[in-house]
Amino acid sequence: MWISPLSSDLSRRGLAASELAANAVQSEIRAMTVECDRVGGINLAQGVCDTGVPHPVAEAALAAIRDGFNIYTRLDGIASLRAAIARKLVAHNGIQANPETGVLVTSGATGAFHAACQALLNPGDEVILVEPFYGYHRSTLTAQRVTSVSVPLSPPNWSVDFDRLRQAIGPKTRAIVVNTPSNPLGKVFTKTELEFIAALAEEFDLFVFTDEIYEYFVCDGAQHISFASLPGMAGRTITISGFSKTFSVTGWRLGYLAADSKWIPAIGYFHDLTYVCAPSPLQHGAAAGLLELPDAFYTDLAREYQQKRDMLVAALAEAGMPPHVPQGAYYILADVSSLPGSNAREKARWLLNKTGVAGVAGTAFFTGGRGENLLRFCYAKRSAALAEACQRLRAL
Repeated sequence: MWISPLSSDLSRRGLAASELAANAVQSEIRAMTVECDRVGGINLAQGVCDTGVPHPVAEAALAAIRDGFNIYTRLDGIASLRAAIARKLVAHNGIQANPETGVLVTSGATGAFHAACQALLNPGDEVILVEPFYGYHRSTLTAQRVTSVSVPLSPPNWSVDFDRLRQAIGPKTRAIVVNTPSNPLGKVFTKTELEFIAALAEEFDLFVFTDEIYEYFVCDGAQHISFASLPGMAGRTITISGFSKTFSVTGWRLGYLAADSKWIPAIGYFHDLTYVCAPSPLQHGAAAGLLELPDAFYTDLAREYQQKRDMLVAALAEAGMPPHVPQGAYYILADVSSLPGSNAREKARWLLNKTGVAGVAGTAFFTGGRGENLLRFCYAKRSAALAEACQRLRAL
């Protein structure tokens, strides 16, 4: 590779990537997607959610493009979407939010979490993650030079260990992250568990960041409870959700957060600094979805995904990979002890090469060497693709 004299000179001056960049490693989820694309496999590794977009959502977005809504919006999003989110929060989540001062439209739920961390956390703070965790939560905290402290759930029921959670709180603890329904486990936190976390948050004066992006994906009668709806929690909770999963628009990067009005200006500032605003015409699509889709859309969605869950659970069990049956979201952690390979990454790649079905190493969601005998599979796929993946897995 040719190097210019200027590049050589800069190198001699000691230019280098940041300490964060030097230790950064590509997400294993992304890595498996690349591998799956390379072999032309069926991607159950990444939650791409390639199902159809609801008609009102797609049509309103297209109309907004044609009608010229293609410029910057206010940093907190268009008025119609903020108002629709506020109504939805009251009706579906039991949360009161002023659309002018308490709602922020964001570039995905990931953008919401990133901006909230910048606004409310300082380098050296500690934030508690419940393990298994979503890797982007941990990586975002690391990027803010915030230390994540993992508190493992207790298998086989994956319940919160109350004593262990309390013991994890120290003088530097600033917040707790709650992801319900959770990625990768599909755990739906119970009211008792949430109330215990609420008591800790009040006792130790902590923020609670909740990722509720899978709120409508619940199974077997499980009930999603928004943390901010608990007594006394609205002022310290940053409620994060979005439209990527519910409306099957993961590539639109459209989310939102709701919080006390005293936190929104700072969070909005950092979101503006990083993203400027969420995509303008796509906001119109999301607003139409919230306004026009009936409640039956959400119950049908839950029913459809429970059927898909049951299909993949059965295939994994038949393939000799006992699954942990999720209560929500659209992921399954499966025990792959029987597969060849010395670690989860090798097992995932063996399975892809053998069957053309991609899962992701469980170690992406754990610390301390845990997860080496687990793979995560996503069932947010079109029915034909999921059926083909199940058939290939059964061939094992």
